Amino acid sequence: MIRVQKYGGSSLSTVEQIKEIAQGISESYKNGDQMIVILSAMGSTTNELQLLSKKICSTPSQREMDMLLSSGERISISLMSMALQNLGCKAISFTGSQAGILTTGDHNDATIKELKPIRVDESLKENKIVIIAGYQGVTPETKEITTLGRGGSDTTAVAFASHYNVNECEIYKDVNGIYSEDPKQNPKASFYEQISYDDLLKILYNGAGVLHHKSVEHAKKLNTKIRVMNINLNTEFHPAANNTMGTLVSF
Repeated sequence: MIRVQKYGGSSLSTVEQIKEIAQGISESYKNGDQMIVILSAMGSTTNELQLLSKKICSTPSQREMDMLLSSGERISISLMSMALQNLGCKAISFTGSQAGILTTGDHNDATIKELKPIRVDESLKENKIVIIAGYQGVTPETKEITTLGRGGSDTTAVAFASHYNVNECEIYKDVNGIYSEDPKQNPKASFYEQISYDDLLKILYNGAGVLHHKSVEHAKKLNTKIRVMNINLNTEFHPAANNTMGTLVSF
């Protein structure tokens, strides 16, 4: 069975967190699952890179910003691959372009047009864990590196889950699932064990940042289920979320 998992930057802030996630991936792999893992940049790396660019130029070109920001995910995917190899797993990391993520040419806000994951297919056949940089791709006509906009790793994960027809796209966050509001700001926010694509999009358009709206739109279009879960399944962040299965997003 192929599983597609996505881990966000807040879950990858330290080497210890990367090792902990690698341990969980390793256990699934050794139990027989084929693993495709999508990663964001570590912690606040993207923000730090943006600040660096501002120190150089007040209005950097969008093309060069994509070159700069796409480097963040390369750090996290290579470290994760190393961590998995250290646990005795066969693993390989790919940038968006290496993984065959073909996008429009809109720098900083590209849209995925197509996946041609030739090297991913080859690696799965070789029984390797595939670690893919989220948030980025390549424009096939120009070979330019592009990024999908903030939160674009969610969209990357949905695209691969759709391509491989997985049962659910697993997206791990630092909350137990999806709420009517940010539970860190409002402890009385309602928790959803299941929510429709349309209802979730309404929440996202009202300012909640739990998922990237493009990922939900993409999932709806391709009828790909998403399950949003806490990275630490033993954490009881909110009393209303008394199960560890998170929130299922579907029709």
